[in-house]
Amino acid sequence: MKREEILKLPSMPAASPSFPMGPYRFVNREYMIIIYESDAEAIRAAVPEPLVPDPSNQVFYEWIKMPDSSGFGDYTESGVVIPCTFKGEACNFVAQMYLDCDPPIAAGREIWGFPKKYAQPKMEVAHDTLTGTLHYSGQMVAMGTMGYKFESLARDPKKTMASLQKMQVNLKLIPDVDGKPAIAQLVAYNLVDITVKGSWVGPARLHLIPHVNAPVADLPIRKIVGGRHFVADLTLPFGRVVHDYLKG
Repeated sequence: MKREEILKLPSMPAASPSFPMGPYRFVNREYMIIIYESDAEAIRAAVPEPLVPDPSNQVFYEWIKMPDSSGFGDYTESGVVIPCTFKGEACNFVAQMYLDCDPPIAAGREIWGFPKKYAQPKMEVAHDTLTGTLHYSGQMVAMGTMGYKFESLARDPKKTMASLQKMQVNLKLIPDVDGKPAIAQLVAYNLVDITVKGSWVGPARLHLIPHVNAPVADLPIRKIVGGRHFVADLTLPFGRVVHDYLKG
């Protein structure tokens, strides 16, 4: 292989790249988000400086079903997102993610620093209930339920649009060949080309089970605030570095 050919490759391995070049388009991306209040000290321990946790002590536990994702196919993910601020700007810190497909795991970690691990999330409608489960190595670690399309937000789509346009931040950590950090950054990105197709709110419940390798329960549930359910088309663009820990 020539140098020019190597530099044109979108990802490893060279013989069969794990994912194509982006940006990446998602069609009919479906979210269930259960909002709850947690422990301030636990949140602070999970959020890297210089991000500042939101004083509400809220945590978003999410299930996202992605049936039509360019380059990635059909997969589901589940995880923990924490509202924060960065230099005064509201943002969401993506703390944990678990999904069932290799290409988005590889791309998410290598490009944006998404904290992705392989697991078995599932999101489905069970009669009158929107349900989500997360199994890690055969053990259940999360279960969420929400009244299905309980209350429509069709009259106020701006709220859903604003939540999708909000800055997201990941902690990207990649070691060098000697095991020392080669990349230690906060990476930010904003979803673009968003079309909201439906949005609902309703009562919700969430159960988290302690697990050493999927520690979603490390942010304990103090009070359930409610559930959100929406469907949208959107594009995930490339990110930008907003803080480099190796530069001080």
